[in-house]
Amino acid sequence: MTAAPVHGVVLQGTGGVYQIHLADGTTQAGAMRGRLKREGGVKIAVGDDVLVEHDQATGGWTIVEILPRRSRLARRAPGSAHMERIVVTNVDQVVVVFAMVRPEPNAKMLDRFLVVAETNDVAARIVINKVDLDSRRAAEELFGGYAALGYPVHYTSTVTGDGLPELLEALRGRVSALSGPSGVGKSSLLNALYPGLDLRVGAISESVNKGRHTTVGARMHPLPRGGYVVDTPGLREVGLWGIAARDLERCFPEFVAVLGTCRFADCRHLSEPECGVRSAVDAGRIMPSRYESYVKLREEVEEVERTW
Repeated sequence: MTAAPVHGVVLQGTGGVYQIHLADGTTQAGAMRGRLKREGGVKIAVGDDVLVEHDQATGGWTIVEILPRRSRLARRAPGSAHMERIVVTNVDQVVVVFAMVRPEPNAKMLDRFLVVAETNDVAARIVINKVDLDSRRAAEELFGGYAALGYPVHYTSTVTGDGLPELLEALRGRVSALSGPSGVGKSSLLNALYPGLDLRVGAISESVNKGRHTTVGARMHPLPRGGYVVDTPGLREVGLWGIAARDLERCFPEFVAVLGTCRFADCRHLSEPECGVRSAVDAGRIMPSRYESYVKLREEVEEVERTW
């Protein structure tokens, strides 16, 4: 006998078997119904909302329907220029984690993550971890400009506990994807916020000052106070998939107000005369580092478009 379908959230998938978090708080292993495989043509991804049926005779669980996705983050599939691999779906916010030191923060890398969130219409917030190894003032001098752009910025330390209550509240009830370079302390942060998650933490390699990846694949974790968090394998899971060069300018919120001031409607904001964006940079209204990130990303996206 099969019970009526119930709602679940896909936490992880391996070899066609999916860990599904149910409304009653339990996690069950299930597989996709054969007909859904043949007719749907859609692969299940971490974060998917699904309907599952329980066969009371066998005790097995079967995914019978994938519900519409609210959002998704994807990257180019390995070995393919035109195929994508979905990292996670139904994300409410991307939480970009960097460290003050060890490894040193990289503004261009941070901007890359923010552009990925912007192009997918997903909210982003920034976490600057390991502030105990430097100073809060130094951190604010480096990253305060992002707060002025509207991105929430959290300054945290798992050693002193600074910033953890505020970050805990920001994660409550939301589906959050954690991104950032290796070694910045993403797993350590989650362990400090939710000790029961018991995530593995990789040591910093002193020789190259880069952390070893400790997360094998994207996995979603239910949070005790509601919501989910996905700890992704760092930079390997993030790309500029799906971003058109002409749309990149709108992924920088501070550019939007001056786009109409360019002399040419199709201005690329690189070397064109009377460019409103470059004038705003010269006037101090746009951070030079942000403009440099735009130029680098624009060149990268245009190169991808030329190879298609």
